[in-house]
Amino acid sequence: MSNNWQNNEEIKILQEYLRIPSVHPNIDYEPCVEFLKRQAESLNLVFNVYRLFNETSPIVVISWIGRNPNLPSIMLNSHMDVVPVFEEYWTHPPFGADIDENGHIFARGAQDMKSMGVLYLATIRALKRSGQTLERTLHLTYVPDEETDAWFGMKQFVHHDVFKSLNIGFAIDEGCTTENDTYRIYYGERSNWKIVFKCSGHTGHGSILFKDTPGEKLSFITQKMYEFRKTQVDKLESDPTLEEGDVSCVNLTILDGGKLFNVIPTSFSATFDIRLVPDMDLKAFEKQLVDWCNEAGGGIEIEFLYRDDNSASTVTHLNETNKYWMAMKEALTDDLNVKFKTTVMPGNTDIWFVRNVQIPAIGFTPFINTPNRDHENDEFLPVEQYLNGIHVFTKILQRMANIP
Repeated sequence: MSNNWQNNEEIKILQEYLRIPSVHPNIDYEPCVEFLKRQAESLNLVFNVYRLFNETSPIVVISWIGRNPNLPSIMLNSHMDVVPVFEEYWTHPPFGADIDENGHIFARGAQDMKSMGVLYLATIRALKRSGQTLERTLHLTYVPDEETDAWFGMKQFVHHDVFKSLNIGFAIDEGCTTENDTYRIYYGERSNWKIVFKCSGHTGHGSILFKDTPGEKLSFITQKMYEFRKTQVDKLESDPTLEEGDVSCVNLTILDGGKLFNVIPTSFSATFDIRLVPDMDLKAFEKQLVDWCNEAGGGIEIEFLYRDDNSASTVTHLNETNKYWMAMKEALTDDLNVKFKTTVMPGNTDIWFVRNVQIPAIGFTPFINTPNRDHENDEFLPVEQYLNGIHVFTKILQRMANIP
């Protein structure tokens, strides 16, 4: 592998951002804000920081004003926060941004998604160095709290006058790395449900075969949920053209109940993380859950900790009616000659809220031949993929931001 990256300016800037420990919980976003301000000033870009919903959760907007600022703009979004680390399981310091002999940068946020936040800036730097300007304005948004509930970030921001004033016509946010040579473009996301089944029933001594116990009901519900899960696993495994986002997902994440080993408790609860494909009949699925609770003998309460029901209505259509997509498609096919596939995002991102206010948007991370290590130990990104990603984005923005 070439070692041209060792003194590469863009890699050094990326490392600087990755070394800021903007990690949950108790994040201090101010070093990120200061870093981004310096970057904006170095590129002669407009810099604004807004503290709209919480003084400690700033939203940064960096703007490259286009030749025709009255046209709808393009938003390039990223989040500044990263998930916690278990440092003892890392082979490199999680905020060291070390580069190993294979040219891999190790850091929390290397994939999810501080690398993209810096890549947007690097793309503008490349375009400016070549003397180019763009017809449309680019707004680079850096938001907080994506890894929690986004309440102080994009979730409220899309409804604020500041966001509306950006006049966004199209948005790009994070996607996923791919292990092969095919880029993934995500046009939608699955509905995100977090459900607790609270199973109540007969209590008593653990040596007696009582009927109508909470454990029996919990067992029944869990079995039904995993039977549904298996249909999705079988569907995914039987069709090699499908990806994770093309099927629904169910996982048991929390079990709670019981105080003493020889006492049947009055209740058990089971929490499930459920992701439902955009074409799922959500009302029918909810009815199925209720029916299973009744079949289990009743006495089961369903509590929604989180519920999104708009995945079908917030899909971005990637066809001839979407001029931004057509411009991007031309860049991928004519300018870059790369392979790509459009699909549904397996997880949920901030772009969900953008689509909910009827702005077309995609998720796209231009890193191929890279194992996905979002939220994992030893998260890393190949240097060569990052540098190539800058090249990919310059071609895309040249097409997309120059739509007349």
